[in-house]
Amino acid sequence: MNPRTILLTLIVAACCLLVVQPILAQSSEDQTTIYQTSFASDPRWETNTGAGSSNYYWVPDLGMYHFSIEPSTGSYVFMPVKFDAGSFTLDYDLLLTRIDEGATFRMGLSGSEMDPSKGPNVISLFTNAKYGKIMWLHLVTPGNKLLEVNSQYAAVEMGPDAYKGPTSRYEVNKTYHVTVKYDDNSKILSMKVRELQSGRDIWSYFIQCNENLKGLNRIYLGSKGDYGRMYLYAQGYIDNVRLTVPSAVSVVSETPRDTIPVTTVPVTVTPTKKPTQKMTIPTPYPTDTPQSPISGMLPIVALGICGALCYISAMKKN
Repeated sequence: MNPRTILLTLIVAACCLLVVQPILAQSSEDQTTIYQTSFASDPRWETNTGAGSSNYYWVPDLGMYHFSIEPSTGSYVFMPVKFDAGSFTLDYDLLLTRIDEGATFRMGLSGSEMDPSKGPNVISLFTNAKYGKIMWLHLVTPGNKLLEVNSQYAAVEMGPDAYKGPTSRYEVNKTYHVTVKYDDNSKILSMKVRELQSGRDIWSYFIQCNENLKGLNRIYLGSKGDYGRMYLYAQGYIDNVRLTVPSAVSVVSETPRDTIPVTTVPVTVTPTKKPTQKMTIPTPYPTDTPQSPISGMLPIVALGICGALCYISAMKKN
């Protein structure tokens, strides 16, 4: 091949990569944040357990949010959010320090009811019951259709859509990153759990919704709708909560807090002792843009161009 043709081909390839790289980087960041908190400051979440609650509170020394969820108390805490129905992703870090047999940690998105038996409701659960410490993805559609999957191999009650992979269990005193994602085009809701420290994925699965998930307007956690035995606790901390939607989705301005009706009812709660010593704080979301894999190819292209130039120079000397 003519040396000039080789050089021209390499230069064109390098230019193409330089153009493609920012396009790929942009697509990975094509998200609009609806709500995000690292709990570096008081998030001012609302709870029906009253001011100064010992069950739900911000821990400034840790930069995390404490929860103590007990069945049959009807307690909850929430943050109002507003966005048009469509695709979304909810992320958070979870550190369970205690979960009694029969207790459940639940966190997700809901309408104003915040009741797991009523739609719309998208909830991630960490339970300790029949199958031990396993994870669940729970959905009640706006049409009140209940759909669930869990991390137990071929759980009978899940029917033909049960998870068929190896049983996956979580551990207490270990921090996990949880991602709940809904794709409106495919109508698929999925959940992924990974160990925060090692980055190892421990479980992921999905639900085919066949229905648009509309009417979700609160991030919440609590025991409303749980009528299990009292004096059983799911306790620990959450951190780095984030709700995002594709940038093409319309974002509705958040309703001012004082215009959102909050029904406060008496609840039976058992105070929990606030921490007096520091714990390991999960790593917050990275602020740097992840490097595109194509960027690693650019040095190779540059070396190729230099090689071509050297080859041409040698040809001319000969």
